[in-house]
Amino acid sequence: MFGFLAKKLFGSKNQRFLNSISPLVEQINSLEPEIEQLEDREFPSRIAAHRQEVEQGRSLDDLLPQVFALVREAARRTVDMRPFDVQLLGGVVLHQGRIAEMKTGEGKTLVATMPLVLNALSGKGVHLITVNDYLARRDAEWMGRVYSFLGLEVGSISHGMSDEERKQAYASDIVYGTNNEFGFDYLRDHMKFYPHQLVQRELNYAIVDEVDSVLIDEARTPLIISGPADGSTAMYKEVDAIIPRLKRDRDYTVDEKAKSVTLTDDGVVRCEQILKIDNLFDPKNISYQHHVLQALKAHELFKRDADYIVRDGQVIIVDEFTGRIMPGRRYSDGLHQALEAKERVRVEAENQTLASITFQNFFRMYDKLAGMTGTADTEAVEFKEIYNLDVNVVPTHKPMIRTDHPDVIYRTQKEKYDAIVEEIRELYTRGQPVLVGTTSIDKSEYIAENLKKLRIPHDVLNAKHHEKEAEIIAQAGEKGRVTIATNMAGRGTDIVLGQGVRELGGLHILGTERHESRRIDNQLRGRSGRQGDPGSSRFYLALDDDLLRLFGSDRISGLMNRVGVEEGQAIENSLISRAIENAQHRVEEHNFSIRKQLLEFDDVMNQQREVIYTQRREIMTLQDVEPMIQGFVHDLLEDILAPVEEAGKDGPDQETVQGVKVRLDEVFALRRVMDLDQALPSQEEAAEKVQEILDALKASAGEHYQEILRFFLLESLDRFWKEHLLNMDYLKEGIGLRGYGQKNPKQEYKKEGFELFQELLYLIKENTLKSLCRVRLQEAPEQELQHQEEPDRLQFSGGDETAASTNPEPFRRESPKVGRNDPCPCGSGKKYKKCCGR
Repeated sequence: MFGFLAKKLFGSKNQRFLNSISPLVEQINSLEPEIEQLEDREFPSRIAAHRQEVEQGRSLDDLLPQVFALVREAARRTVDMRPFDVQLLGGVVLHQGRIAEMKTGEGKTLVATMPLVLNALSGKGVHLITVNDYLARRDAEWMGRVYSFLGLEVGSISHGMSDEERKQAYASDIVYGTNNEFGFDYLRDHMKFYPHQLVQRELNYAIVDEVDSVLIDEARTPLIISGPADGSTAMYKEVDAIIPRLKRDRDYTVDEKAKSVTLTDDGVVRCEQILKIDNLFDPKNISYQHHVLQALKAHELFKRDADYIVRDGQVIIVDEFTGRIMPGRRYSDGLHQALEAKERVRVEAENQTLASITFQNFFRMYDKLAGMTGTADTEAVEFKEIYNLDVNVVPTHKPMIRTDHPDVIYRTQKEKYDAIVEEIRELYTRGQPVLVGTTSIDKSEYIAENLKKLRIPHDVLNAKHHEKEAEIIAQAGEKGRVTIATNMAGRGTDIVLGQGVRELGGLHILGTERHESRRIDNQLRGRSGRQGDPGSSRFYLALDDDLLRLFGSDRISGLMNRVGVEEGQAIENSLISRAIENAQHRVEEHNFSIRKQLLEFDDVMNQQREVIYTQRREIMTLQDVEPMIQGFVHDLLEDILAPVEEAGKDGPDQETVQGVKVRLDEVFALRRVMDLDQALPSQEEAAEKVQEILDALKASAGEHYQEILRFFLLESLDRFWKEHLLNMDYLKEGIGLRGYGQKNPKQEYKKEGFELFQELLYLIKENTLKSLCRVRLQEAPEQELQHQEEPDRLQFSGGDETAASTNPEPFRRESPKVGRNDPCPCGSGKKYKKCCGR
């Protein structure tokens, strides 16, 4: 009650903020008469002068009114669009590193130009991140006219570009591209060997379009670059064949809310009998247990034409939030292979992670981040807690007059879809355009089949028919149009009403069920009622919809029974609508906790990633890496000789001394330059001998010495970082079991992850020196000394691309004439492939 009164007296927090920045809008408006008098050629010189002022220390905030006024006039002259005052407000919100919630059709594309130009004056480059390649290309080309008029360069990043093209685009003042492209370029840059191969500049300032889609919906899926791992795929088919012999609720239980499957005791026994194994939980059978659970998930929780489609012999994931297909993205932990076995298509080999990062941690690396969307306020808490981003709702230029009707609820799916088809028929007969929003491909096609029977012309927009997405959506406001779409609903493309449609009530939005997230429902509604246009919306629900079935339909069903609803009759009731919103709120909180937990685990990896990537960049760019190698020698000798130092006054026993000698030769190949059968060398003596070996290498390598050091440093770092990522994946998979031992899984993950990281750093040092102390150089043609590219199939998960990468091997190492499974000649006692032959 007090909060309500305070809001009445002082206005909401959002309104107070908008009031505080409104004087800036007045300043921009006051400059307009002067700016209108400028000749076209004066605009680039004005921008160049402001850039010079920034270089000399003037703040961007000081220049905001002048720059915004220049951009406004430039937009009017080039694209015939003059930003309204509310768009200026939105631009200020974005410049200040906040999220601007602006309704659909309020011109977010134009709003972004002003803060982009202002922040580009820093000379560090700015990024505009969109949700697909089409929008990135369209907006870069469209708004590029404004930037070119001002003397700025604009570039765009899209799938299929070469490194040289990417580098050129990133050198521009303003760069457009998708979240996947920016994220993968960051990861790829940290797999390069030479500074000239890097494409990205520093992460300075970014505006994320459809920020809720990128930072919330896609936050659970990390970006992963992976390569083929060893292992057969035969077990996936073998296990898939037994699934029909298992019975739900007898052999296994399914939790649809948690999206998990659990074997019962009877199910465990039955699997053991079918697979002819003694104990499913025996460590040697652990892969069988994993495969059975993944196969059950594939059959019970993942539906064809809803979660994925099968095209050209491939299982392709469908994004649950946008309805778009994502070629190249694969489910992890063998789930994708289980789906391939289920669908009887070729089972691809599993992949091993080579580099990964979550969108959450990638975007938090920008010095300043901002975002814009039509629907962010429902997730304001998450934006603040995870990204430290405030959400500000920017008012519309014209009042919103769309009518949002209450939900109507039916008992069964059949009754609901009968009512939906009848509603579409009535709207079509009247000539009022309708956009039908569905949650899956099969539901969109079911409605389409029913409309065909009635001979009602319509367009279907889903993951199977998405090529003409923008064109279909742009025409959805024409008189008599019927458009059926999955959740994508053409985000980023305005639906303009055709002639005579306003008089018919504008575009009608018909939702076929509620999504788990209120924000997705609001996005669908937001396709109608743009810029003061008339419009309407209504959602149709059934008691056996997934949301109602999983979250409290019994209570709603009981209420409908008490009201006495007959078959085919709908009910509109505020209590039921409130129960549905409560269900959505619970799901949103559950999903937030999942994303937060993912981030907490990835924060551990992120700290490690920053250390490795910083060191990697240092190795690539340092002119002289020899001091780093000498530091490695000191650290390794100190560690190897520690048992001798710690032996006490009686000195080390013979076994300890012998073990230290073996290690000295294993790491530094010291037997080549000294007799280790005699007295044990001191740290100083051993360091001198190692330096002799390195000096000999330096003499034979000549001008290539630094390049050789750099190669072996990077080769060791990359190889063991890849193995470390695999170890961390295994650790994360099993860390939940620590809870049974009354331990905090997150704390245990941090502790054990730190231990693994310490081991990683040691292995990098050890194997760098192992290689350098054994390398032999031989004359080779000049071109062979260059980076030899060996294409290696890499998967880019979390994006819509696959690409070839390279495996650097510029120098040949002299390998001992020994089999990979023979004892290593260094005397370590290990197999050669596990030691010097790694």
